[in-house]
Amino acid sequence: MDKMIDKIKKLKKYLGAVILAHNYQAPEIQDLSDFCGDSLELAKICRRLKENTIVLCGVQFMAETVKILSPAKRVLLPAKDAGCPLADAITSDELVALKKKYPAAWVVSYVNTSAKIKALSNICCTSSNAVSVVKNIPADQVIFIPDKNLGAWVKKNISQKEFVIWKGFCYVHEQFTLEDVNQTRGLYPEAVIMVHPECRPEVQDAANFIVSTSGMLKIAKDSSKLQFIVGTEANLIYRLKKKNPQKEFYSLGNARICINMKKTTLSELYDSLVKEQYEITLDEAIIEKARKSLEEMIKYV
Repeated sequence: MDKMIDKIKKLKKYLGAVILAHNYQAPEIQDLSDFCGDSLELAKICRRLKENTIVLCGVQFMAETVKILSPAKRVLLPAKDAGCPLADAITSDELVALKKKYPAAWVVSYVNTSAKIKALSNICCTSSNAVSVVKNIPADQVIFIPDKNLGAWVKKNISQKEFVIWKGFCYVHEQFTLEDVNQTRGLYPEAVIMVHPECRPEVQDAANFIVSTSGMLKIAKDSSKLQFIVGTEANLIYRLKKKNPQKEFYSLGNARICINMKKTTLSELYDSLVKEQYEITLDEAIIEKARKSLEEMIKYV
């Protein structure tokens, strides 16, 4: 492994590339990256970088988001087939049909969507700013896509607006149950329970905090508590421990793994650099339309 890591570092330097890794990537990928964060953090970082080659260790929609916000840069996705079932939960045709059915509604699309869906949306949102975005848009009716659990959480916080919520969900977060909360709380009664808003409503209701991965990192850093129960993809715990070595972190029930996030291996990363392969390409019209919805979102971050 050490030889492979050395080769990757040399290739990265030779190409003048920057490696970005999502919080759910394997520990060895996180450690190799120049920057680690959630999908929006990584996309925003890219806009500040002077380097023109970005290697995005994550999934397809994240690499597309980077390309949309930094169209002049070359964006490589090491694992070509690293998709996202949540992003695939709604098609362009289905969204067009919804827009026709509810013509007065604004389409608020979670950042976990394809470039084509973003291009059809009025504004995007993240798990950390979804409530703020929906509160501030000039519409009383909202088409919220594609995550039903995040949509339910936003609706709970904004009762004065009418919601049309799509039926998609993240298969990783959907696995967490109320039983997991009760059992884990019994094992660690002093621990703070943090869950992602993609979790089921009953899991959200039983937690101490409903926050994004970046929110979990902030709570762990700022809190005087020493034990935390984490309701999100298992590899965030690696980063939480790395940032807070004096504190303890436990998964909410069994550790939940995103298969697509684990498709980026050291071998895939090496191949992407040595062959300069799997570049993200998007139609210019799609980029222009999708960028507008993302730029609107960034106002509320």
